[in-house]
Formats: sequence, structure tokens, C-alpha cells
Amino acid sequence: MIFDLLQKKDGQSNWHQLQNIVLAVSTVVLGVIVGLSSLLLSLFLEVIEHFFLHYEETAKFPAPVGAAPIDRLLSVVVGGVIAAVIWWFLRTKTTPTISIKRALAGERMPFWQTVIHVVTQIFYVGTGGSVGRELAPREAGALLAQKWEDLCDRYHVPKLAAEDKRLLITAAAGAGFAGIYIAPITGMFFSVEVLFKKLTLRTVGVSLTMSIIAMFVGSLVKGFKPYYILTDVKFSLVSFVFVLILAPLSGLAGSWFRKFFQWAEKHQTKDNHILWQLPVAAILTGIVAYFFPEIMGNGRSLAQLAINSHQLTMLVILVVGALLKVVVTVLTIRAGASGGTLTPSIAVGGALGAVLSLILAIWIPGMSIGQGAILGAGTLLAASQQAPFMAMFMLIEICHLESSALLPMGFGILIATAVSKKILSD
Repeated sequence: MIFDLLQKKDGQSNWHQLQNIVLAVSTVVLGVIVGLSSLLLSLFLEVIEHFFLHYEETAKFPAPVGAAPIDRLLSVVVGGVIAAVIWWFLRTKTTPTISIKRALAGERMPFWQTVIHVVTQIFYVGTGGSVGRELAPREAGALLAQKWEDLCDRYHVPKLAAEDKRLLITAAAGAGFAGIYIAPITGMFFSVEVLFKKLTLRTVGVSLTMSIIAMFVGSLVKGFKPYYILTDVKFSLVSFVFVLILAPLSGLAGSWFRKFFQWAEKHQTKDNHILWQLPVAAILTGIVAYFFPEIMGNGRSLAQLAINSHQLTMLVILVVGALLKVVVTVLTIRAGASGGTLTPSIAVGGALGAVLSLILAIWIPGMSIGQGAILGAGTLLAASQQAPFMAMFMLIEICHLESSALLPMGFGILIATAVSKKILSD
């Protein structure tokens, strides 16, 4: 990543050029449009969950525990069959969709195919498919940025430099995340740290502004509520002792988690075999969900279960839950499903942190299980994504943590990222 917060262009201040006016207007317009797309995807998810599982997902009730076990099984299986048919059609009978990285390289995202692809991701997560939902709003944002650039070209608006066009795409992808998770700083860091890999006043200004606007639009329905509920938000000095033990383990687990996901994506089924492989993965997920509903969806329920755990009897449940989450998520992606890996990483990291906290609480007085789960989620997320800034601020924003979390979280993320980077480079 390139750091230059005072970067100039052509010897003049960037903000006094005509192109910067176009960039500023585009930032505001896309912030509103991308925020609306994230809002619509959130509402669509609610509709699917209500129709298939008869429940409304909240931070307090993140899993469909009230749904009948057979309904959970049937929901995932039916969702897997429908999603398999749609993705098979998109990948074999039409112009295939392309990734955000390929869009940044100049390739065009086919409009209707990408829209259907995005909606299918949310649909499958809503029925209980084990995959992250955050990729869909990011891809929607990137698509809308490309279409906005096409519209500007059609009406002969002064053209932006190629780098600014790439910036708009990355900022819109980050804004899509910010609009659905109400996390603008995370959206900005996803744009400049993960995608654009260039931290300047220009990139931060555009990305953060767009993410803030998208956040406000996306919050019109659900407001500013935490995605995960943590009651003891004031982190103590005990947290520093804890992360010294936790972070290396998170770095090790996160690096292997990243390798598993990369393997699944590299060997992902894209031909006719998706018609049977994805339903088989859905059946496996449904069987697990029959007995353990927290395995369903993007991992929010498993992470919240870890945060709420206070008794040693939860050790086996959390260990088994984390292992099953890894297995079903990797197999789901390998079988052809598209989706994110951020929230599954948070779920597994939260379970790891809670398990270690429950064990250490026997000897360390004042050990908070919830805080241990949050630190585990942040450190493993950073290790698996190799994005320390994004990981830290994501947990702070979606959990509404106070400033006392900054030092232990940052310290743990630094260690975990270094460990995982060493393992991944070997």
C-alpha cells in the first residue's frame, strides 16, 4: 500500500481542477445510489428470512432458533437448489459475471447478470446458506460506479483520469459494505487498503465521503444499532495479557482459513456440476442446521453465541460449531456458491476467542468472555484477510466499541497479521 496523505497532481491542489468537481459530484451521487442499493438488499434479506424461516434477524435473535428443525433443513436445501439453477444459468448460458478486481482492470460488469448474481447471493444467505453476505453489496456498488461512469461519458461530462475511475469503483464497493453494515470507516478502509491499496488524501476523502453518505441512506430503515451486542465494552489491562496468547493462535488459524477459502475459490464449480454439488452442500448445511441453527447464514449467530457464552459447558459446542462453520462454508464456496468470507471469519474467530477466554478465566480473574470473543474475531479477521486497519475498525464500528478497545485490538491484530503473513509467505 502507498501512503501519501499530501499527494499533489500536476503541481496543483487536486481540489481546484475541473476533474475534481466531477469526482466530487460523482462521489455524492454514488453515495446515495449505492446506499439505496444496500438498503434494498437488506430489505430483500428480511423478506427471504421471513418467507423461508418465519423469523426476523436481529442482534438479539440472530439465529432462527424458533423455527422448526425440519423448516431449517428444507429452507437451506430449497434455497441451494434454486441458487444452483440460477448460478448455472448465469455461468453457462449468458455472459459470465466478473469480479471487482477484474472490473478494476478495465473489464465491464454485465448489468443484468450482475444484478441477478448479487440478488442470488442475498437469497441464498437468507435461506440459511453458509456464506458471507457482504460480497453482494460490494459488487453492486462496483457495478453502479461503472454505469455512472458510462452515463457521464454519454453526456460528455469531462472525463476522469483512469486512476480516478478506479477510485470511484473501489469507493463504491466499500460504500456498499458501509450501507449494509452501517460502518463507513470500514468501507473506506476496504476501498483504500484492500482494493485500491493507496492511502492518500484523495482516496480517503472520496471513499470516506461516499461511505458516510451510503451509511446514512442504508440506516433509514434499521437505524444505528450494533450488529453484535457486547455488554461489557470497557476493555481492561487483562485484555493485553489475553491477546499475547490469543493473537498467535488467531494468526495461525487465520492463515489456514485464508488458504482454505483460496482453495475453494480456485477450484470452484462453474459448469453443470453445480446443479448437484451445491444442493449436496446445502443438504449438509441443512442437516447441521437441524440440530445447530447457529451454523446458518453468514456467521452472525455463531459469533453472537460466542460473545454470550459464560459457562465451561459451551466449550465443546463452540469448538464443534467453529469447525463445522469452516467445513460447510468452504464446501459451499467450492460447490459453486458466491459470497463473502469476512463474517464467517468473524464467527470462527469469535468462537476461538471465547473458547480461550473460558479456559483462561479459570486462572485469570476478571476475564471477560465477550471481550475475548470480540478480540478473537478481530484478530482472526485481520489474519485471514491481511487487512489490519479494515479488521480493527470493522469490529469497533459494528460492535459500537469504545476507545478502550483500540489498544488491545490493535496490539492483537498486529501480532496476528504478522504471524499469518509469515505462514502465508512460506
